[in-house]
Amino acid sequence: MNAKTWFITGASKGFGRQWAEAALERGDRVAATSRRAGALDDMVEMHGDNLLPIQLDVTDRAAVDAAVRQAADRFGRLDVVLNNAGYGLFGMVEEISEDQARAQIEVNLFGPLWVTQAALPHLRAQGGGHIIQVSSIAGVFSLPGLGVYHASKFGLEGFTASLAKEVHDFGIKVTLVEPAGYSTEWAGSSAVRAERVPAYDGFRAGMQRPAGVRGEPAATRAAILAVVDADEPPLRIFFGKGPLAVIRAEYASRIEEWERWDAVSQVAFGA
Repeated sequence: MNAKTWFITGASKGFGRQWAEAALERGDRVAATSRRAGALDDMVEMHGDNLLPIQLDVTDRAAVDAAVRQAADRFGRLDVVLNNAGYGLFGMVEEISEDQARAQIEVNLFGPLWVTQAALPHLRAQGGGHIIQVSSIAGVFSLPGLGVYHASKFGLEGFTASLAKEVHDFGIKVTLVEPAGYSTEWAGSSAVRAERVPAYDGFRAGMQRPAGVRGEPAATRAAILAVVDADEPPLRIFFGKGPLAVIRAEYASRIEEWERWDAVSQVAFGA
């Protein structure tokens, strides 16, 4: 198999680092971005010229354009564009400040949009490529206390599903990776938490459940390589145990409710 060239955002930790290392260890080349300068130095020492570290804030559109161009110029092409940068925002909808809401959408939604737009001309010119968006099970159903995070992932899912149809004829593949719970920093040091409104304390106490078993990020290495190497990769794929059962129940509930209210829906048409 020919070596591939990857562009990965948020590559200093979590899934991004695991996937960058998996690609490099099999001989692929990786342009890896991180907000912090020097965060990838240890990987550079290990992998040398096969790794291009780039300091990047994905909310800076001009910087995104420059980073993608730098990667394409350095390696000659881009086979896999993987939007992994993102974080969790915890808080009831009423609790989220304007600054927190805007920052969440800027990173989790606009960041992947800017990277996607920057990469597409390169992928079209070379006749193909693969765009992978790291969404979440939180991109297909919602829980209380994560409303604006859900909004960012639902938005990512929405534009990516449209994108897949728009670029199919250019030979460009598109995949949404939807992980369940993993032992990353998503809910730890990377998370932002809103100031609590006391009115929700009782509801919040009722939400608390024992922590479930979390997946190992390193275990996703083989899975991401399988997706990247597939001749016909999926538009959507869960990573982890449990999401399919959760979503089966969620979608069954939605359909039951739509059917139960269908008479009112028909009346609303007016014809």
